[in-house]
Amino acid sequence: MARTMKARWLGFLWLMIFVLPGGPAEAGQIPGVLGIRDRITAVNAVTVKRLDTLLPRLMRETGFDMWIIPAYEDHADAVLQTMIPYDTWNRRHPIVVLFDRGPEKGVERLNVSRMGMGGFFKDAWDYRAYDKDKKEGQWEALARIVKERDPKKIGINESDVIWGADGLSASLKRKLAATLGPRYEGRFQSAEKLATLWLETLLDDDVDLMEQAVRLSRAILAETYSNAVITPGVTTVEDLIDHYWQRVLDLGLEKGFNPGFNIIRSTVDQEKYGKGDRVIRPGDIIHCDVGLVYLRYFTDHQEVAYVLRRGETDVPESFKKALAEGNRLQDVFAGEFQTGRTGNQMLSSILAKARAAGIPNPKIYSHSLGYYLHEPGPLIGLPEEQVNTGGRGDVALVPMSTFVAEMSVGVPVPEWNGRNLTLGIEQDIVYTGKDVIFLAGRQTAFHVIK
Repeated sequence: MARTMKARWLGFLWLMIFVLPGGPAEAGQIPGVLGIRDRITAVNAVTVKRLDTLLPRLMRETGFDMWIIPAYEDHADAVLQTMIPYDTWNRRHPIVVLFDRGPEKGVERLNVSRMGMGGFFKDAWDYRAYDKDKKEGQWEALARIVKERDPKKIGINESDVIWGADGLSASLKRKLAATLGPRYEGRFQSAEKLATLWLETLLDDDVDLMEQAVRLSRAILAETYSNAVITPGVTTVEDLIDHYWQRVLDLGLEKGFNPGFNIIRSTVDQEKYGKGDRVIRPGDIIHCDVGLVYLRYFTDHQEVAYVLRRGETDVPESFKKALAEGNRLQDVFAGEFQTGRTGNQMLSSILAKARAAGIPNPKIYSHSLGYYLHEPGPLIGLPEEQVNTGGRGDVALVPMSTFVAEMSVGVPVPEWNGRNLTLGIEQDIVYTGKDVIFLAGRQTAFHVIK
């Protein structure tokens, strides 16, 4: 990378870490958002660093000396999307070849397509010459490249378990096999482990950027959960959905998924207003599930707000207790992260310790997060499965991976005649290999609407 790009990138990183607001966001404090040119600079700098430093280690760790990733223009491979420049275009049939020449020479990164790679990959096929004389087509060039290097173990992205490692379509696999012939087809192996490690393992620079996305998401949520947006008795659940979604769009960002808000209220109030009532009213707990995409990173949050009743000055103690129990469950959850443990093992140990600690009705449904919303790291429970999630839960935990601490508790509420308040909470975390850190903080008190 050129010195000027490095200097520029360091300047932006300084801006984001030291100038933009930090910690849990308050309503009205939306961190600054980089313009498109600066986003390109930031994302491309991290991507090149990942290709230079992380990729060689992972290929050697998994024993692949070649990794071939072909895709379609409008049906891109999940792994490929995280390797190419932020400002490139997947033209026609993008194909990249990664070949490990050993520790001294490093991994050769080859572009066998019409796609501009900005120096991330070396162009290994002259499509302009082909357009002129038709002498060597794209797939012929791929066959030449493989034959010249004679790899012993070729990784292809197919998996029955991890969707992010299953980007090779059936037709492209047939084309790849026909192009390379039986000799090299016999050396194809699923790159599931390699693809999983690539997607779930982040660098410090990744986490620095991802935390900015998390901070933005929580700040927009804090704004949504405020009297600047909510007028009790008037504002509806749909209004909150529209506000969060529109705010994300207005900032030039993408939603990670359709934002959701819902009302939790007493049986008495349900009977008073009707079960289908969507207007936010005094005494309501508002729960959400929201997230966005910024600088290629996904966020995912569930937080709660309370609407004060007339005469109230604070959230009822029973509701505070429910959130405190959720925070206790988060602490137990964070304490069970150990490198090498599978998602199913962590699920079992978290629930056992939570129950032993007297946490009421604990439930865990955590997943990895980062370049994608769900997977490819270990799955730690599902809402409908609290014992064993199968193959997705058998993935082992690795350092420098990011997750959602997604869970719920069910606490009896005296004001509701002992009925359980089921409180779902969700915050984004990073496991460093030693510690679990909540990115941009976590919710420990209700957002309060007056």
